[in-house]
Amino acid sequence: MRMSRVWLAACLVMPLLAACVTGPSEVPARSSVTYTCCETADVETLYEPGQTFILHWIVELLDEPPATTPPQVELNAHLTGPFATVDELKAVAMGTKNVSGLVTLTAEPVRPAGTPDERPVSTIVIDPSAKPGYYNLVSSVVDRGSTVSGESIIQVVPQS
Repeated sequence: MRMSRVWLAACLVMPLLAACVTGPSEVPARSSVTYTCCETADVETLYEPGQTFILHWIVELLDEPPATTPPQVELNAHLTGPFATVDELKAVAMGTKNVSGLVTLTAEPVRPAGTPDERPVSTIVIDPSAKPGYYNLVSSVVDRGSTVSGESIIQVVPQS
């Protein structure tokens, strides 16, 4: 009987003592903000050749303490087109169709500082000789080696 009480006490006390003497655990620092594409107006606007497409990145604050190291985030965007129809664009994106004569217009990578009040943008000049049609917008967020990407469709119309 006395032995079982000793074992019970040991089982209760030992984990508490072990917690007191363990070393600090290292948790990889994460950014305290996340970025996603994009404001609705960015993709609903009709663009003309020669205009600049501006992608306004959406910044969301995380419920985590701020990172102790600078963020290592890179925001990327590019447009590929023109496609005659949205269905054609989707078929090419899914790999079920090939279309010749496509061009890709790429924004310079954006490396935000990670501050909550920052509003990063990516800009892509739509070449003045760009043909009207639908363009596949691919946006991606690279954060410490992991990449999350998404796609949207914008439309380039003939110059008025």
